[in-house]
Amino acid sequence: MDKYRVRFAPSPTGELHVGNARTALFNWMFARHHGGSFILRIEDTDESRSDITYQKNLLNDLDWLGLDWDEGPGKDGSCGPYKQSERLEIYKKHLQKLIDADLVYPCYCTEEELEEERQTLILSKRMPRYMGKCRNLTAKERKKLEEDGRNPSYRFKVQPQVIEFKDLIRGIMKFEGETIGDFIIVRSNGMPAYNFAVVIDDHLMDITHVIRGEDHLSNTALQIMLYRAFGFAPPTFAHHSLILGKDRTKLSKRHGSVSVGEFRKKGILPEALINYLGLLGSSFTDSREVLSRKEMISGFTLERASKSGAIFDEEKLHWLNAIYIRNCNTKELAERLTPFLDQAGYKTDTIDPKWLNEIIDLVKTDLITLAEIGNHIDIFFDDKYKLTAEAKKLLERDSSGKVIKVFSEYLETATGNPKDIYSAAIKYIKERTGVKGKELFMPIRAAITGKVHGPELDKVFMILGRECTLKRLSFAT
Repeated sequence: MDKYRVRFAPSPTGELHVGNARTALFNWMFARHHGGSFILRIEDTDESRSDITYQKNLLNDLDWLGLDWDEGPGKDGSCGPYKQSERLEIYKKHLQKLIDADLVYPCYCTEEELEEERQTLILSKRMPRYMGKCRNLTAKERKKLEEDGRNPSYRFKVQPQVIEFKDLIRGIMKFEGETIGDFIIVRSNGMPAYNFAVVIDDHLMDITHVIRGEDHLSNTALQIMLYRAFGFAPPTFAHHSLILGKDRTKLSKRHGSVSVGEFRKKGILPEALINYLGLLGSSFTDSREVLSRKEMISGFTLERASKSGAIFDEEKLHWLNAIYIRNCNTKELAERLTPFLDQAGYKTDTIDPKWLNEIIDLVKTDLITLAEIGNHIDIFFDDKYKLTAEAKKLLERDSSGKVIKVFSEYLETATGNPKDIYSAAIKYIKERTGVKGKELFMPIRAAITGKVHGPELDKVFMILGRECTLKRLSFAT
């Protein structure tokens, strides 16, 4: 086979859903694995729902995820334009071909009439489908309906047949033409229907493989009929499983965050999200769960993709995200954290970068998402410092007061390296009070951080310094 060409073809009618992002990822990995091309096509013919803001967000989210496309918006190729709204003349020409071949007919049924027919079929326990009311209208009858102000849609004439194709994930798939009914290919407003436009676009863009969710399986049967009608060779199809919520229903807003943008705002790293989406319905040979992009591309194959739905577990995503944060270079992490710090009220442009990097290097092992940073670094800022109820209760103990008093006494006259000062101070407290373990360290933590849990105390002291620590010890007693 010549060079593989795959496409991701979203509609800009909402934010990028993680399920669609996973489809984009599968296509992208397939293209990169085989040295092929990844095409981005915007399917924006639904005028009432398409929005330029959604389109911009879509492109930004794909860029943020690192799913770069070889052809598409901003990267013109020989198969453009890559927005369906700019390809309307192409669709008109192909509609005319089907009209000339007597493979389609105008349908004048209203939405109300179609719904009535649908309900009648349901009540009689038959499969809802169009029963061909307008298929055999005479020219006179059509003219009369148009004079009455009815604009026709165009329906494809479905013939009795078996539609069969081999799916790379699901094997041989079969559909009976008789159960489908004549379907709309061009709406009454002149806009192409999904199944019509996608066949023309995939053919003219030389798409070799169509990789998409299993919810498109029934569409594939319709599309194959159109491929045959045009005399086009259909591409190879692969329908992956859908992402499900924990209740095993299709992942939706009622399950919580579902869009790439939402996870981005929560402080999920793109490499963690990509890694997690790649694991859903695992397509890799080994059992490792932390994989680089290079490893994901190398190990990707559609034949190993799961046929059953993949459960979206946000806790597992958080686990992965924490690993990526922990392994991230501190300087790079500080840059990524800047918008989250600003949002939390920290004026990063007024903070010494070297000092801030020391703090981030210390707390990053405790971070699960970037958005949590404010709650982890507040202990280092005097204007954010305050004693929690737990810390106050701990410091009310007599033994705690003794530890804080001796610690303060030592720091008053201590000089030298902060690390050495802290070690000597702890030794001095043990000798003077006989206190050790939690009874020693918990009061110190409570007094200098205002909390009973946090990062390593010696490193906190090194960042805060002697003067700041003394001030806080005084406040806590």
